Amino acid sequence: MPDFSVVICTYNGELRLPQLLAKLRMQRAPCQAISEVTSLPNFQTAASQAATASEDSQWEVVVVDNNSRDRTAEIVRQWQADGQSATPQLWRSDIPLRYCFEPLQGLAFARRLAVRETQSPLIGFLDDDTLPDDDWVSAAIAFGQQHPEVGAYGSSISGLYEVPPPPRFHRIACCLAIIDRGDRPFCYDRERGVLPAGAGMVVRRQAWLAQVPVVPALAGVSGRSLKAKGEDVETLSYIRKTWPIWHNPQMKLAHIIPKARLEPSYLLNLFWRIGLSRYPLRKIGYSAWQWPLIAGLHFLNDFKKLLLKLLKLRQWGTVETCELSLLLGSLVSPFYHQRLPKVADLFVWKANGGSVSRFVRGRRAVSPRPRSASHLPVPEGVVEDSGIGEFESTSVGPSVSPAVVGRQPK
Repeated sequence: MPDFSVVICTYNGELRLPQLLAKLRMQRAPCQAISEVTSLPNFQTAASQAATASEDSQWEVVVVDNNSRDRTAEIVRQWQADGQSATPQLWRSDIPLRYCFEPLQGLAFARRLAVRETQSPLIGFLDDDTLPDDDWVSAAIAFGQQHPEVGAYGSSISGLYEVPPPPRFHRIACCLAIIDRGDRPFCYDRERGVLPAGAGMVVRRQAWLAQVPVVPALAGVSGRSLKAKGEDVETLSYIRKTWPIWHNPQMKLAHIIPKARLEPSYLLNLFWRIGLSRYPLRKIGYSAWQWPLIAGLHFLNDFKKLLLKLLKLRQWGTVETCELSLLLGSLVSPFYHQRLPKVADLFVWKANGGSVSRFVRGRRAVSPRPRSASHLPVPEGVVEDSGIGEFESTSVGPSVSPAVVGRQPK
């Protein structure tokens, strides 16, 4: 069993995967000299002992194809074949390269499949538009082995911009997975909403299985749609209930930001969707009986923030518009999610062998919906949205009967 699994969740990634796989192929052997990080609690493993363990570690790469329509599967097969040949040209024969297919579109579903398919104690998630430094794998393994009490930890991420970003972009860069939080490791404060980016995060499998629910509240980025964005925050919010989450600056990535992602139309939609995700994410931290009061307080606080932002606005640009878009989305998030269909039934149907298209057609036949602009039919094979109405008071997630979805992993 590998000690570490690098998971790449991709949709239509035939043009992006080769560059990322090439960077992983060049990863140096797990580090033989590990910088001491004595600021973590319960520091028990000496640096020399961790170095020896890291040197002997084995790792693998798992590509999760999230219902791609291009040559993604063929590209992976080509790299696999070259890695198994007598004279490999693309892939390394000493590092397993595996392929999995997840038909339910949504990053949350792809990552859950990866957790089921891997057995490694540490799972590192890379997006197909990120490029890790040559020692990213070794730094990830070393940190996880030195500090078994940490449930998840994130990378330091720089941006590779096709065009210059708009003025004052640093204020919103973290929402595009650009993370610059210093050169020293630290533990994220549970009382604040700041968390690592999903790109480049490493999760301890034990923490995931113990804390993250089987059914996600937010399906995550689905193809080109940002409707259900926020799956990274959802996952880490569950884990941080009982496990500390850290920033590890020794894990360095570069995030490719094409011109299209810096267009005002894309950015405004992104921040609007981030704001809309606030309702299900906030509910994670409260019991069901607390939520009616808490929802009202959050609404008043969001309204206050939006009003103060407008009153203090001295200059107007793309960044300021994005910040307003996020606050407005957060304000209307409860009303938006209350009328969304549940995804739990779809997840259970798929787990029992049913097809997504049959499920969608069945829902249309049983519960026809008005064909207004906001209620168009759902394309086959695509999850329309991911809002689940209610959470229970415990950390097991949405209110879905264990008899229906199976036992929650321990």
